[in-house]
Amino acid sequence: MLFKYKIVDKDGENKEGQIEAVNVDIAINSLQDRGFVVVAINSAEKKEFINISLFEKVSNKEIVILSRQISTLFEAQVSILRIFRLLSSESDNPLLRKKLSIIADDIQAGSSIAASLARHPKVFSDFYVSMVAAGEESGQLSKTFMYLADHLDRSYELMSKAKNALIYPLFVIGVFAIVMILMFTVVIPKISAILVESGQEIPFFTQMVLSVSNFLIDYGIFLLVALVIGGFFLYRFTKSNVGSLSFSRFKISIPYIGGLYQKLYLARIAGNINTMVVSGIPIVKTLESTASVVDNAVYKNILLESAQKIKDGKLISEALGDYPEIPSIMIQMMKIGEETGELGRILATLSKFYEREVDNAVNTLVSLIEPILIVALALGVGVLLSAVLIPIYNISGGM
Repeated sequence: MLFKYKIVDKDGENKEGQIEAVNVDIAINSLQDRGFVVVAINSAEKKEFINISLFEKVSNKEIVILSRQISTLFEAQVSILRIFRLLSSESDNPLLRKKLSIIADDIQAGSSIAASLARHPKVFSDFYVSMVAAGEESGQLSKTFMYLADHLDRSYELMSKAKNALIYPLFVIGVFAIVMILMFTVVIPKISAILVESGQEIPFFTQMVLSVSNFLIDYGIFLLVALVIGGFFLYRFTKSNVGSLSFSRFKISIPYIGGLYQKLYLARIAGNINTMVVSGIPIVKTLESTASVVDNAVYKNILLESAQKIKDGKLISEALGDYPEIPSIMIQMMKIGEETGELGRILATLSKFYEREVDNAVNTLVSLIEPILIVALALGVGVLLSAVLIPIYNISGGM
């Protein structure tokens, strides 16, 4: 790559120029080795008009496949630089292809694999980087990438099941809302004209339905604008520290759904800690890395605070035991694992247990929510039609 630079030379004069280097770090080191003070440096190559990172992302599934490919190529004794060059050229995702190419450049320049991956936190999590660093230290990179692929695959499957369980009810609720809006704004106004022209007394419940219909027709656009603005500010609020914590606590407090989320996060916590402990990563680093991928602010804070308590001399079971969000059975089993030296095996058992619990909870939720939503949809439309059609029937009967 070509870089433009501004430097101060040995005589104290400001100079500008260009230098060819694999990456910016190499360029800076090369200039400093000549005794120059680097004031500014940036790429001299033509930048793309569109930043693909704004429109592309790397999915968990792609990271799982990438990890398996790296492991397989390691077993085939392909060099690490060749692996990343090969996978960079073969990737269908433009963003991942670009990231892998940069990583290959960094490795060629002398960086470790973990350090190269760490430069791309939006693609490779702290958990992923820590595992790779442990694999480099132990010389077991092939196994490490296979462990990562297996672990991420289980986590991805678990998250997919939980999300898919919520897609159907959200779809039905959305259809219900659309049907009701169409009824209030299109169907009922036409029917209400018949009731008004009849001159007969309109029942109270029917008057309520007609009032709602008139409100939506007259002020529906303002209501829609208010909902959009409110949704925008709610989204911004959930991205703040206070909002994220409040939303995370709300998620695990919803009846039944909250229990599903709790089991999902506990399965992820147990699985991540097990994978990292077995790989020989220190428990403090393990908790900090797990906090970065747990995807819930409540449990993230618990893990970070527990890591600090462990630094102060507490055992992991004692540190986590201070929080009601961590079930007592999990604390007791972790304590047994610490006493027997089998913490990894205990955590693996806990992870599988909570994964089964999530699976069972999702199946139960789907089997219950489908008939409930269908009945609710039918009752809502039925009651609405009854409120309008019964008076019309009375009118026709009196003729």
